[in-house]
Amino acid sequence: MVLIIQSGEVRITRPQPGGRRLLARLGPGDLFGEISVVVGEHRTTRASAVGDVSVLEVDAETLEAMCVERPEIAIRIIQKLTTRLIDAERRLAKVGIDDLSRPLLRTLLSIASPDSGSGARIPTTLRALASAAGLSMLDAHRALHELMERRLLKLVDDVLIAPDLDTLATCLEPRT
Repeated sequence: MVLIIQSGEVRITRPQPGGRRLLARLGPGDLFGEISVVVGEHRTTRASAVGDVSVLEVDAETLEAMCVERPEIAIRIIQKLTTRLIDAERRLAKVGIDDLSRPLLRTLLSIASPDSGSGARIPTTLRALASAAGLSMLDAHRALHELMERRLLKLVDDVLIAPDLDTLATCLEPRT
């Protein structure tokens, strides 16, 4: 079911470790629920009304018929979705790798087994790290790659090695 906001405001949130993250605030003319209708994916977000909200519910068949009969409807939907995608890309560009590294760093530090000196062995898999950090496999891979490029981690015989746990931990401190 696609929902088109007629009046009011809807907050779109996604679960993450420690609570929910606000992704968007939508208002009149905006739509949501289209991903499950258009591509058949399960919803991964939650929509919550902020005060009184009026929405128009449109099922998949009706939406398709509307778009075929009135192509300007399809064009408006494409424009709204494209704008949403561009906004998301801009936010991601501003965020950079640090937002991906932080949850991964917390996870790495929580499972690290101190080794000789100040280093540590971190026997795990990419899938386990991604799941524990609340990241996609791709995002976890990117964050690991960034940490390896910065020489904070290395991979030896399928085990992550942190040469210096203290240095790794300082990456969680806010930058000034």
